Amino acid sequence: MRRIKTDNLRPDMIVARTIIDSDSRILLSSGMALTEKYIKRLGELGIASIFIKDGLLDDEVLINDIVSEKTRAETVKVIKSSFVNLEKKSNFNVHAVKNIVNNIIDELLDNKNILVHLTDIRSFDDYTFGHSVNVCILSIITALTLGYNELKLKELGVGALLHDIGKTKIDKEVLNKPGDLTPEEFNEIKRHTEYGFNILREYMEISLLSAHIAYQHHERWDGNGYPRGLVGYDIHQHARIVAAADVYDALLADRPYRPAYNVNQALNILTRMAGSYLDYDCVMALKSNVAIYPIGSFVQLTTGDIGIVVDANKNNPTRPKLKIVLDKDKKRIPNPREIDLSRLKTIMITRPIQEEEVPFN
Repeated sequence: MRRIKTDNLRPDMIVARTIIDSDSRILLSSGMALTEKYIKRLGELGIASIFIKDGLLDDEVLINDIVSEKTRAETVKVIKSSFVNLEKKSNFNVHAVKNIVNNIIDELLDNKNILVHLTDIRSFDDYTFGHSVNVCILSIITALTLGYNELKLKELGVGALLHDIGKTKIDKEVLNKPGDLTPEEFNEIKRHTEYGFNILREYMEISLLSAHIAYQHHERWDGNGYPRGLVGYDIHQHARIVAAADVYDALLADRPYRPAYNVNQALNILTRMAGSYLDYDCVMALKSNVAIYPIGSFVQLTTGDIGIVVDANKNNPTRPKLKIVLDKDKKRIPNPREIDLSRLKTIMITRPIQEEEVPFN
């Protein structure tokens, strides 16, 4: 499958990954052929890109998500319900939140050897809900690498899933403003950390450390964060983990003011922030669980040939398994061959190839 910008979609392209909205409704199912009507509707819904099947990648090559589609959809539904209830001045269902976090932890413990390959598809309006789910998943796998026990994982997971709950108190026009914020508007946005802390403190079933994740996830290692300008280890480790996951997932999302960064670009930005804005150890733990070259992505080799990643080597993430599909002139190779870079010493990846550079098959 390949992620294609909605503006570049054409009729008869085949959907490779089911698109689900934040109410768990299926918008387009995997295997459906696109029509002009569907493409237009995707644009109207603010969905900037989707995954499409491409003949360059065999159907038998599976791109497994680290949690199931069902769990992801249920988690989005729980977090949206929590936000909506708070906006209506009602309480949210803490029991449902804890149950879904437990489900995520169980799935991640079963899939400890699977690298994170995919980013989910979300509309601009549903960004906060999908982002909350991804931050929860990324935070838990980071914490597993750092040696967290199950009790700490649950505490972290709840706080990570609800880290942006304070945004329910922010004016929607300010929160979703596509242009530059005024200083006053930015100061109001920043208050979501305090709002979130105060909301979560009201629930006896939620630990104070989970509440502090909402409070501290915008603090920065060098002291230039908010709301209190905490420095280094004065920031709780739970919050330092969530801060790294928060930044990484935000980079991978399509936003109204910019397209999503690819995984390689996002990891490079995250690495540059390590030790200054973000805790170095948390960033390294997160990176160790991400496929640097995700399955289905294209890379160019020192030979000039272009390959598509068909499998990752967790112990050697810079040396994945590839199928060589295009020559140096980007012409299709009639009989593609597979190579395992972990077994080769002389062939290297020179750069990831952007989707727009590869002719669609």
